[in-house]
Amino acid sequence: MIRIFALAASLLAAPAWAAWDIDELMQTLAKSKASKATFVEHKHIAMLDAPVVSSGELVFTAPDRLERRTLKPRPESVVLEGDTMTLRRGERQMVLKLQDYPAVGALIESIRATLGGDRAALQRHYNLKLDGTAARWSLTLSPREARTRALVLEIRIDGELGEVRTVEIEQADKDRSVMTIRKAGPP
Repeated sequence: MIRIFALAASLLAAPAWAAWDIDELMQTLAKSKASKATFVEHKHIAMLDAPVVSSGELVFTAPDRLERRTLKPRPESVVLEGDTMTLRRGERQMVLKLQDYPAVGALIESIRATLGGDRAALQRHYNLKLDGTAARWSLTLSPREARTRALVLEIRIDGELGEVRTVEIEQADKDRSVMTIRKAGPP
């Protein structure tokens, strides 16, 4: 008898779990208007024997400001705001308009739109595939445009609830990067 009740309870719970989808994930991610995290990134480059490791901080402010401050191996920063990317290393600074570099803009949008829960922005550039549950999910982004596929084959973003935990980028040249993200205090 207890088994029948357990089976009935699991069948009743199944539709709620099955209903979890990309829209719900995006709504959950969109709730965070600002976040700060630390990162460690391992870049696996075919020409090198060992991965290149960097670490630092990420700061996101919805809807479109993302700052990546690399602290090791050397300080540098990349600030994305709207259609502008500002790179700083030491005394050097470079400002780029993403509209002039559409494939790079699509790559940047993969992270920024995910953090902001912006499904429409993601779907402009990528086919989306979601696996897992709300508690532990994996979002795979496959580029729609040939010029983006010339740089990136696939982006896999793994998370737990409303937080991104890893971003893995598989490049067309067979290099790849894996960024592990840990939430920090408020920005």
